[in-house]
Amino acid sequence: MQTFFARRPAFLNALPAHRPSRWLSLLLLSVWVTGCASLPREVDRPVSSALANPETTRIGQAVAARAATAGTRNDSGFALVGSAELAFTSRMTLIRAAQKTLDIQYYAILADDTTERMSEALREAAARGVRIRILLDDFNTSGKNARILKLAFEPNIEFRLFNPLPGGRGALFLRILSNLKDVARMQRRMHNKIFVADNAVAIVGGRNLGETYFGQSEGTNFVDIDVLAAGRIARDLSGSFDQYWNNPLAYPVQSLMTVEEIEALKPAAAVPDDPAVPASVTQTSPPAPNKTTSERTTTSLSGVTTTIPALPDSTDLRLLNWTWAPSVMLVDKPSKIAADADAVGESQDTAVDGLLQLMSQARTDLLIVSPYFVPGEKMMQQFADLRQRGVRVRVLTNSLASNDAPAAHAGYARYRQALLAMGIELYEMHAEQKGTITHFGSMAGSAGDSLGASRASLHAKVVVMDKRLLMVGSMNLDLRSKLQNSEVAIVIRNRTLSAEATRMIEPALVGGAWRVELVDGGLVWRAPQGSTLKDSKTEPDASLGLRLMLKLIGPFAPDEML
Repeated sequence: MQTFFARRPAFLNALPAHRPSRWLSLLLLSVWVTGCASLPREVDRPVSSALANPETTRIGQAVAARAATAGTRNDSGFALVGSAELAFTSRMTLIRAAQKTLDIQYYAILADDTTERMSEALREAAARGVRIRILLDDFNTSGKNARILKLAFEPNIEFRLFNPLPGGRGALFLRILSNLKDVARMQRRMHNKIFVADNAVAIVGGRNLGETYFGQSEGTNFVDIDVLAAGRIARDLSGSFDQYWNNPLAYPVQSLMTVEEIEALKPAAAVPDDPAVPASVTQTSPPAPNKTTSERTTTSLSGVTTTIPALPDSTDLRLLNWTWAPSVMLVDKPSKIAADADAVGESQDTAVDGLLQLMSQARTDLLIVSPYFVPGEKMMQQFADLRQRGVRVRVLTNSLASNDAPAAHAGYARYRQALLAMGIELYEMHAEQKGTITHFGSMAGSAGDSLGASRASLHAKVVVMDKRLLMVGSMNLDLRSKLQNSEVAIVIRNRTLSAEATRMIEPALVGGAWRVELVDGGLVWRAPQGSTLKDSKTEPDASLGLRLMLKLIGPFAPDEML
């Protein structure tokens, strides 16, 4: 979640320090021009649905054959995806294997090399007759990222934007300012992440689409977990996709923009955060022509060169360890976005409500991974009840330094001492990790203080309960996910998968995170094991400016806004 209202205050640094009068004039002009902008009223959105007979496709037949070989009574199979490379190649493989349909639903699709490779594969699939439906939340479709919308004008590809914002798409901060008259609606975003091929195999989890989610970013890379899901659960996910696709809040791209308008949105020249840093320091070597077999190098501000392995084009999904198990989907209704956010908790149960209901039944232990962790009073009471029953609760979340949304950390920080006092174990991601972050396990023993380290930010949303229930989805444990964003997740009852997820996560607790403790009424951050770091009595790795911001925002910002 990388936006101002969904998470990150993206436009705070968007105004260049130079030529303030020029930018103020453009700002006022944009607000005046778009102040009266509105969405089209008469929109042609033909109703469509997921493939009715997935068993007629090669993917569907492969799923049936694997189930028969496993001799299982369960109707759904799963394979965990903790590797950034597998996250990319599994999606590419499904695109190339699809014969009939591809249904793709995301909060954000960033325009970069990885998504361009996916886009090319989607064009090839469409050319061989695959019907492709792409449903994207509208918030991040400005500037450079608007280029992905050109797919809407390809044959066999339908592209809709959910809960779109009226006004221009030249820059994100201008879109925000031009829609301040409707802040409540602007904050309610479709955060679902679903990728389904031939209504037979799906991918669900925390990742959006873009290089920072696939370990290819030159700066921060998100550490995440997805799950491949086959069989009946994939059809359930397709059913939820259909509900959003056919909702009045889903607008075909053609009803909002022309291809000429998209082409005109050329990315603006990058403005370095520090004007004193010479451009040569931030330059990177261009990618080699053959992206499928080459590596590329990047140079950090410290002058240290890092090699980023190139992503292969595909993988053999048959070689994964598939586990057949009972499962259920948790998903919000599209009406959650259309409704008054303050009344959602009373008008309908949410995906977060379903997860909390499951968590309340824990008997022995809970392992929670949530990038943004803002419990709120009701969740705090639930944690207190769990601890009174002797349930061990461990939480891995972002540190102030690793959090891409420092404001969210302010909401978490106000509950930190109370959580520790009731006996909950807190771990915060160490932002600097040696080498390139490619998967959860790579953080074990990799924390260090090298200036050439890669920056890591936690993005996975996972819960393991009593070593037998596993939840992987798009929602965080915070009030924004509960009240304002729509979310989707799957819950799997299986000890093998639960153990596998735990094996992915626990090394990160030991070697890639700070353990926060309460000592004599104050907080102490214990350094990751195996590192050369020292314990800290202040937010580790964070600048003075970030720590001051935390103190300023913390007491005032309401939980549901963080």
